[in-house]
Amino acid sequence: MKVRTRFAPSPTGYMHIGNLRTAIFEYLLAKKYNGSFILRIEDTDQERQVDGAIEFIYKTLSLCGFKIDEGPMNDKGYGPYIQSERKEIYKKYALELVEMGKAYYCFCTEDELEEMRKKAEMRKRPFHYDGRCSRLSKEKIKENLANNVPYVIRQKMPKTGVTEVDDIVYGKVKIDNSILDDQILLKSDGFPTYNFANVIDDHLMEITHVIRGKEYLDQTAKYNLLYEAFGWEKPIYAHVAMVLGEDGNKLSKRNGDASFMDLYNVGYLPDAIVNYLCLLGWSPSINQEVFTLDELIKNFDENRISKSSSQYDIMKLRWFNAQYIKKMPDDEYLEWVKQYFKRDVSNKSIDWINKLLLIYKNHLNYGEEINELTEHFFIDKIELNTEAKEFMDSDPIIDDVIKSFRDEVLNINEWNIENINNAINNVKNNLGVKGKLLYMPIRIKASGFMHGPELADTLYLIGKDVIVERLK
Repeated sequence: MKVRTRFAPSPTGYMHIGNLRTAIFEYLLAKKYNGSFILRIEDTDQERQVDGAIEFIYKTLSLCGFKIDEGPMNDKGYGPYIQSERKEIYKKYALELVEMGKAYYCFCTEDELEEMRKKAEMRKRPFHYDGRCSRLSKEKIKENLANNVPYVIRQKMPKTGVTEVDDIVYGKVKIDNSILDDQILLKSDGFPTYNFANVIDDHLMEITHVIRGKEYLDQTAKYNLLYEAFGWEKPIYAHVAMVLGEDGNKLSKRNGDASFMDLYNVGYLPDAIVNYLCLLGWSPSINQEVFTLDELIKNFDENRISKSSSQYDIMKLRWFNAQYIKKMPDDEYLEWVKQYFKRDVSNKSIDWINKLLLIYKNHLNYGEEINELTEHFFIDKIELNTEAKEFMDSDPIIDDVIKSFRDEVLNINEWNIENINNAINNVKNNLGVKGKLLYMPIRIKASGFMHGPELADTLYLIGKDVIVERLK
């Protein structure tokens, strides 16, 4: 059996990171077994569709390094891969179910359904359709169809017993049939519902493994009943626990949670995002955190997907991103970081700019942060915060350090890193001071910050004239 997985997003905007994590798991599973990764666009909810969303999905997957083996732009004989282009296929199978007695026409109006909802609410029970249209006579159904009475097609559910779902993550799960509503398969506008289209498409596209959110686990009983009604083989399921936002709630585009493109646009590297998201709800068998995509494919084990929800942590993502930034070759790093660098450097040389950006390579967490980190190179007057002021008053030797270093700087003829380091060492030897009491007073007076990259590099870039002025 050739493994075939599918990523089936709705084109409703940028892809949020919870949705992307599902795509990552599906891609890794397919590639681990040398299978196919299929992209299918689920656009049955036409009202929520966003212009350009399909292009965003393609761009996101491409940036992540995922090769789409089949999809709307590379049909391999299982298309169309956009659900709105498959309406006649769904209608054919819905009518087959009606003929088999596994589904039925429902002619109930919105007013009738609303009355049922109100009665359920009064009884403090969840609303379930009462199945009244399943008891209509053949003559009445024929009459309604002849008179073009609007209808939907509903799945006829068993009301007793249990339906069993076999899942990689949660094992055998039994769903009580009494909680299953007679779900709509085909809407009055001819579009299928999400659940029905999924089953038809997964079967016709020969999908072998389905990975989706745990919140769909109960719905899978309905899927299995459809597979059984048609006599089709079920796919292998893996339901994954949700990714929670930093506030503990489910991640959602509607709540404004970060999408992949939001992160990418401010300077998070796709490889780092993929690496981090993969470890939300999955753990490798080896003691390693930073993986290339090929290493993730090699080490991915679907049986190690966690049952527990995981929490998105932007600080942890920043740590991963920093590791990837550090590993970039210098020339590649410079080309990448300059697209985020927004300071006015019209009066600076290319060498000065490159030197500035490079000294922050090992301090940078994401692209746009370069502007914040380099702030003190572009201000005329520095203002010390309370912590810096307190430190500068913490020891009498600090004034001597500043005076001694100023004298050393004035004696430097050629302003370079080596001579700056010599000046610092002369202060160290002359005053017998070292460590924090040596380096921090110089850094604070020169830059206004208590911490930063190598001190000599920082001073070199600020420039001798500015340093002398600030040391007065």
